[in-house]
Parts: sequence; C-alpha cells; structure tokens
Amino acid sequence: MTLRHPLALLAAAAAIGCAYASDPIISTSFTPDPAPYVHGDTVYLFTGHDEDDAQYFKMKDWQLFSSTDMLNWTYRGTPISTATFSWAKQGDNAWAAQAVERNGKWYWYICAEDTARPGMHSIGVAVAPAPDGPYTDPLGKPLAPATALGFIDPSVFIDNDGQAWLFWGNNGLWYAPLADDMISLAGEVREVAGLNNPESFGPLREKRDYATNTMMMKTGYEEGPWVFRRGDIYYIVYAAGGVPEHMAYSYSRDIHGPWTYGGRIIDESPASFTIHGGSVELKGRHFMFYHNGRGANGGGFRRSTTVEEFKWNGDSLPFIPHTTGELSKGTGTLNPFERVEAETMAASYGLKTDRRPGKDHYITSVHNGDWLRLREVEFGERTPESVSVVFESIKDGGCVEFYLDHLGGKPLARVEVEAGGKLHVNVPVADGFDARGTHDVYMLFRGGDSELFNIDYWQIH
Repeated sequence: MTLRHPLALLAAAAAIGCAYASDPIISTSFTPDPAPYVHGDTVYLFTGHDEDDAQYFKMKDWQLFSSTDMLNWTYRGTPISTATFSWAKQGDNAWAAQAVERNGKWYWYICAEDTARPGMHSIGVAVAPAPDGPYTDPLGKPLAPATALGFIDPSVFIDNDGQAWLFWGNNGLWYAPLADDMISLAGEVREVAGLNNPESFGPLREKRDYATNTMMMKTGYEEGPWVFRRGDIYYIVYAAGGVPEHMAYSYSRDIHGPWTYGGRIIDESPASFTIHGGSVELKGRHFMFYHNGRGANGGGFRRSTTVEEFKWNGDSLPFIPHTTGELSKGTGTLNPFERVEAETMAASYGLKTDRRPGKDHYITSVHNGDWLRLREVEFGERTPESVSVVFESIKDGGCVEFYLDHLGGKPLARVEVEAGGKLHVNVPVADGFDARGTHDVYMLFRGGDSELFNIDYWQIH
C-alpha cells in the first residue's frame, strides 16, 4: 500500500473550496423532492433518489436523513423502494413522497406507477414503527388509485382538530380526508376549488389538458403541493408556472377553500427545470427545503436538496432568494465525545453510503483524496486524548486524518489501517492541540489507487 500525500491534500483542499459555492446538504446521493418533518428536536428528511447515471427520471427508491442541528445530516438508510409495493412497477418511477408520525407509527405516502393502470401513477402508503422502518405496505394496493393522469406528489398534514388530510396532483389538485387509521380515506376524493381561477392559483397560461389532449388556459399551479396550517390559515406551497417551475403559494381560512393566490416565493430552480419541497419550523426558526441541479454532476434528472432560512412577513410567506444553501448558524452543535456515525456530515467529496434499509449504515466508495466536513463540533473545555475509528470493512487500507477548522498543517490525529487489519483502531491525539470551543472537523482519507475501506463510526475520547 502506497500513501499519496501532497497531491491528495491539494486535491481535497481544492474540492472543499468548490463545496462552499454549491448547494447540496446531502452530497452522497441525489435527493430530489425533499419532505422535512420535525419530531421532537430532530428534523427527518424524507427524499426521493435520482440515480447517478440518470438521463431521464430514473428513481427506484426513497431515502431518509436526519439532523438535530440543521448543519450535519445523518443518512438513515433507504427504507422503502418500489419493491415495498406489490402493485407498483418495479425498479423505476419512485416519485415524490411525504411522511408523518401519528400515535407512534410512521406513515410514508408515495406515488408510483400502478401496474393495474399502465402509464398512470397511484398514491400508496407504507407504515413502520420508527422513521427508519421497517416499512410494510398494509394495503397491498393503492390508497388512492388513479382515476386520471397526474396522481402524483402526495402531501399529508394533520389539522388542529386531529383530522388528517391528503392532497396530491399534477395538472390537477385533489384531496381527501384520511381515516384515523391513516391508511384509508374517510371521504370522497375532491378536486380543489378554484384551480382555474387566477385569483386562487395565479396567472393564466396555456397548458395541455391530459384528459382531452388539447391546449387550455390554466393557472400557474403545476404540481408538488405542500399543505400545512399556521394559526388560522391554511397554506398550499406548490411548483408553478410550467417548465421551468418556480415555487408559489395560495392560502385559505378553510381547508375546502376558497383559496387566494399569495404569489411567487422562490424563483426557478438553478440547473433544474423542476422544483419541489416544503417548510418546517425548528426552535423558532423557519426553513424552506427544495431541490436544484447544482450538485456535482447534477442537472434536471440528478437533483439535490438545498435549504434556505426565512422569516414570515406576518401571515405571508416572503420571497426567498437562492443562496449557496449553507446556513450561517445551526440550531445546535455536534458532540464528538459521543459516537458519531461516519455517514453524518455537512459536506463531502467522493463518498457514497450503503443502500440498504435498517439502522446500521456506513460510508463507502472511499478513495484517496476524498473528504468530509462536519460543522459546529463542540469540544467545550475538554481536552481530547485519543480518537477511535470503527471500520465496517477494510479493502486496500489507508488512513483517516482529522483536522480542525481547515485542511493543511498538522492533523489532530492520524488513524492508519492495513488490509486484513483491525476494524477498531484507537490512536492518541497529536501533542500541542488546544481543541477547546467549537470547531469544524474535517476527515481526509488517504491511501493508494484502489478503494480504501468502509467506515461505520468514530469518536473522540
């Protein structure tokens, strides 16, 4: 095994310089259609998954991430795929989804191509005892079978009175009440009123009507509804304006309408002709998630999640400009003296994660010069004595170098492994480090030309 040092360090430093100018909060996979959900002090981020080689919509499964600080995101697995649903076309068309918790169970509402209705999507639901699963399809059939084209992009929300509602639709917008079991409808499927009224859903434009295959004048509403309530007002945030899409919203004081157009809130998504997402509140701060195509090798069919912080303008959503997606400050800090999953990171280069369900995960595809970054790591007044790394497997072997605040100079610690060596390695911290306070932590991976290892977790002692 030959370690590559100067060139690897220069390449990593250059890659990190590029990272500051790009958006993805998830760098290990493409994550379109983000659906955030706050549970306690944790944001769970349910996403779609564009394949790395996609030239069109190529989506086989859905992924899950979580964060307690809005800076560092932990991969929680790929809990469901089209294979979860016996009625779905297998291996493709795993489109936008959203999840919610109720009474200790998690309900993940998805859309997938329905084999009983070729070329059409239906709405389904998977249920689990925890956000990361295991999920099963309790119905063995769609929850809302397609009666028209455009049964995609489900959005679920539970009203103040406990009534849950499901909205969905492209080129149409439908909704229905959910029963208490969350896996059946408690009433008829209705179309949202005012969908062709510009006072309800924005300026009229010419658009093809799927049912008649003719061009018609329709409002700006396109797809991707995100429905929620704030105070006494209901909001629908949605993709609008056709291709390329921007984000707009409408509001009402009644779940049944009438709806009033609120305006544009996010411009067309950079490097992506679609846009899709939603907002959450955490610790008194408000965040809007959506996707764009600005990730490495990204584009309109390889999209990545980004996030913007915003402040309400009374009862109105403000216009939210595109930024780099890097929040200036988190909602918490990361404790390095507890086990830190290797698949937790604020940014990375070259790395991938496993692609399996369950609770145990790791980073893979680790090569010479790859790196990851964690933000706002809180050392407090403790003096670190050693660093341990637990490897899931060792391939060619190499080393992991830990740096504080920036790459270059002397590493805090250097953990070396060889093929066939120990999976759990503990090394002392280098002399002369004052790590007190809050720092960014970088992990730089070095080795030969082959894949180096898979890493499970690390911890500072």
